[in-house]
Amino acid sequence: MSVIITTFGVLHRDEPSASRPIRVDLTTALRNPADDPALIELTGLDARVRDHVMTTPGADMIRDQALTDIEEKLGDGDVDVLVYCRGGRHRSVAMGEELLDALAARGVAVRVVHRDVEKPVVR
Repeated sequence: MSVIITTFGVLHRDEPSASRPIRVDLTTALRNPADDPALIELTGLDARVRDHVMTTPGADMIRDQALTDIEEKLGDGDVDVLVYCRGGRHRSVAMGEELLDALAARGVAVRVVHRDVEKPVVR
């Protein structure tokens, strides 16, 4: 069984298709690096952005809940996880990478697709 994590921004286009996905909505959750001029042009793949997002109070609870949901669904087969924020460059990517690392450390077959990480910053 495997997990596919897709990160995206809701302001770019429709939600990716997925079968019975777990959704992690970050559109209003967590600190938004796009609000910081020093981080806005970076992405959630950058350590500074990932740290900025994941040190937001409550980020660990969102991550841990998503991991619990994923592990519960793994018993039923493959799992699609949709992690989204507004622009798809910062928060969703950082959280997607956190989930990828945590699941891989647990021996779960997992891959991540960052659909909108290369798109322009939504202003």
